[in-house]
Amino acid sequence: MNTVFADSYYYLAFVNADDGGHARALEFSRSYRGKTVTTDWVLTEVADALCAPEQRGVFLELLQQLKADPGLTIVESSRDSFERGLQLFAKRPDKSWSLTDCISFSVMTDLGLTEALTADHHFSQAGFLPLLK
Repeated sequence: MNTVFADSYYYLAFVNADDGGHARALEFSRSYRGKTVTTDWVLTEVADALCAPEQRGVFLELLQQLKADPGLTIVESSRDSFERGLQLFAKRPDKSWSLTDCISFSVMTDLGLTEALTADHHFSQAGFLPLLK
């Protein structure tokens, strides 16, 4: 069974009907039958993007659904994942990769994942396949 990594792009597009990636995110969620992996770091990024009082409920409902999804693994944040992401962040001053992206890339590499639910070109730059372009 295939496993893909879910980036904050996917979750934000999924919950926002006005997002340019919304239709692709919905289509993927309806048709995909494999497993998904994300991280606490990605979910923190999603929460930060939905921090306005009128949007907090959207995030909290999404988080509840994600925690109940047996096909989703949420990789817990740790000092090690932070440090590994920080090492990559420091090694690539030529890129505008966020620390969260660098942590995601490290997790994907560790798990042997090559595909990501995102349209973020940074994933392509790092050698991964963004599925929502």
